Amino acid sequence: MMNLSVSNLLRLTAFMAVVAVSASNAQTNGTKATADVRPVDAAGTVKTPRAVPFSVGEQLTYEGKLSKIISGISIAELTFTVGEVAETNDYLISAEARSKGTLLKIFRFSFLQKIDSTVDRDEFFAEKTVKVDVQKERVRNSEALFDYDDRRVTYVETDPKDPMRPPRTIASELAGETHDLISGIYQLRLLPLKVGDKYDITVSDSGLVYTVPVTVTGREQQKTAIGKVWCVKVEPDVFGEGKMIERDGSMTIWITDDVRRIPVRSVIQSPYGKIEVKIKSARNIAKQS
Repeated sequence: MMNLSVSNLLRLTAFMAVVAVSASNAQTNGTKATADVRPVDAAGTVKTPRAVPFSVGEQLTYEGKLSKIISGISIAELTFTVGEVAETNDYLISAEARSKGTLLKIFRFSFLQKIDSTVDRDEFFAEKTVKVDVQKERVRNSEALFDYDDRRVTYVETDPKDPMRPPRTIASELAGETHDLISGIYQLRLLPLKVGDKYDITVSDSGLVYTVPVTVTGREQQKTAIGKVWCVKVEPDVFGEGKMIERDGSMTIWITDDVRRIPVRSVIQSPYGKIEVKIKSARNIAKQS
């Protein structure tokens, strides 16, 4: 258990917030599609963004559990909150992953990761990601800036406990508008996902840029903390050599097939066992029509 990389664990659980990025114009005929997050009309004018299924003040809380030798060990609580930047009215989507339960009490291993994702309110792509990553005594602060004019994302990581330590810097080329791990789910919630849809998506994490194949594989009913709901079943391909998680594994995510588009469950199969993330509560969410 303690060989588990906390960074990878947080990527896995937070990836519930990332299965999709720039697919606003995606096809719905079962073929693979890549799309620009800025839809335009025939005259080349940027369209007014569609109504979004969330609003400032929405808060979603999840619990993560690990099953291997022991079934259902509680390891983390995750919270996602939609806010806004006062000066620009852009979205400020905040996420927090905190260790809890058996992981904390028995293994005496703690972590805290807080991420603030600034997202363009009109065209909905990532502009800046600020992260605080605490693993027991280890602390790292980082910031990623998305410069679309220069087509580059620049990631800078520092150690607040050692100010004299040189910053770690990674820069990568951007081919177009991109999302980080947190803003992705909110873009996904704008899409009319249908069984058979396939997408190639673009995600940046820690200065690196990945293309992630995503498939909508089914529609199932799920019993959740917010009720029994019909969901679309989504499978992002994030495991394997050269991918976001360079290990064997698989991931499935269930997202409500209604106007709210809320991710309610995620199951990750990995060498460490099965990680299951389920929604615990939802505040200030849209009403079903």
